[in-house]
Amino acid sequence: MQFLQSAQRAIDLPESDREVAVVGRSNVGKSSLINAFANRTGLARVSKTPGRTQLINIFQVSPGVTVVDLPGYGYAKVPSRIRQDWGPMIEGYLLEREALQMVMVLIDGEIGPTKLDQSMLEWLRDNEIPHQVIATKSDKVKSNAKPKRKKELAAGCMLDPGDVVWVSASKGVNIDKLQDLIRSWLAP
Repeated sequence: MQFLQSAQRAIDLPESDREVAVVGRSNVGKSSLINAFANRTGLARVSKTPGRTQLINIFQVSPGVTVVDLPGYGYAKVPSRIRQDWGPMIEGYLLEREALQMVMVLIDGEIGPTKLDQSMLEWLRDNEIPHQVIATKSDKVKSNAKPKRKKELAAGCMLDPGDVVWVSASKGVNIDKLQDLIRSWLAP
C-alpha cells in the first residue's frame, strides 16, 4: 500500500474502481489502523494530538483499489475555521464517491460510542451507505470487562455484539480478520 495524495474535496481525488473509507472521532486510531492493515509504520501519519488528519488522504492498495482516511469528527486541536470545513468535506466525500464500497466506522472500544459516533451511524443508515463498526483499542479493555463492554458498545450502536469487529492496532489483535474483510470489500 502506498500514499497517493490528499485533497479537500472528493472531486480532487484520483479515480478509483473500488474503495474503502475510514471514519471516526479524532484520536480513535484511524491512521494507526491503516498502518496496521498495511503492515507498515509511518504510512499514515499518527499523532497523539487530536485533529492531525485535516484532509481526505487516499492510499493505493493496488491499481484502481484504494483506502481513504477521513478527518476525525469531534474534539481536535485545530482552529475552528479549519474544523468547520470537515463536516462538509466528509459528507461530500461519502455521498459523491461512486467507488466507495464500505465505510469503516471506528469507535473507541474503551470509551464506547459517543453522541457523534451515534450521529454518524444514523447518518450512514439514513443515506444507505454500507458501513461496518470497528471497535479500536481492544487491548485497553480489561479481560474481565470485555464481555459486558462488547454488549454495551454494540447496543450503543444498535447492533448485535457479533456485528462489531474488535481490533487493536498496537497489539495486532484481529488485524488479520480486518485485512480479510477489507480484501473482501475491495474484491471485484
